[in-house]
Amino acid sequence: MKFIGAHVTTEGGVENAPLNAHKIGANAFALFLKNQRQWVVKPYTAKTIDAFRKNLDDLGFKPEQVLPHDGYLINLGSPDPEMLEKSRAAFLDEMQRAEQLGLDRLNFHPGSHLKKISEEECLQVIAESINITLDKTKGVTAVLEITAGQGTNVGYSFEHLRYIIDRVEDKSRIGVCIDTAHSYSAGYDLRTPEGFDKTLKAFDEIIGFGYLRGMHLNDSKKEFGSRVDRHESLGNGTLGWNPFRRMMQDSRFDQMPLILETPNQDIWAAEIAALREMAG
Repeated sequence: MKFIGAHVTTEGGVENAPLNAHKIGANAFALFLKNQRQWVVKPYTAKTIDAFRKNLDDLGFKPEQVLPHDGYLINLGSPDPEMLEKSRAAFLDEMQRAEQLGLDRLNFHPGSHLKKISEEECLQVIAESINITLDKTKGVTAVLEITAGQGTNVGYSFEHLRYIIDRVEDKSRIGVCIDTAHSYSAGYDLRTPEGFDKTLKAFDEIIGFGYLRGMHLNDSKKEFGSRVDRHESLGNGTLGWNPFRRMMQDSRFDQMPLILETPNQDIWAAEIAALREMAG
């Protein structure tokens, strides 16, 4: 079964996220667990936690249908000791919040070297950051998202993600999220049947589908290999509808959250309905 949804708002509290997903016909969703542009926010109250869990249960959402995303300030590969400490503390808080809400995964961008250390050094620091966090939490998988490679971001290749995975001590709690726009901008051509098959073959050989914990389904405003991260509504960008049609007909993408981060919230319900029709 395909779990298809969008990254919904948590305005008024995280407990509203399942309700907002249900309104657009989603059977999956993503959310920010706290304000994505602040380092520190108030802890959840017991009331908030209970309300979220109740709404999740009442609407039939299971943990495997939810892909929360961490905040934008976090850089687990930072070369700056103070920033790295703040990032690790914030990431730990996010993982603990996922744990409190009964969720089983947390999606995040690996990190950036900021031209102060090498890519390999940055990847090593990211793996260390993950190990520190996993050691202090339980039940939540850290899900690495492939990036477009914009600026000084690492994680734009399957080899980068594999490098991190190899250095994570608890392999049962590390996973990967493929973002279609990021992958395409990073140089993985999903447009044609040949490119699609080649990309997925490379993913399986380098990382393995056993590590795939979710997808971000986004068209791209930018051209193939641009290394620029700009999302577009499905079918309106340089990717077009065909890659998404293939994904909806591919059982390797069953039983995981397939999440829209497309820019026009007003057509999310229509995009979800179109994807679901493609899935049959």
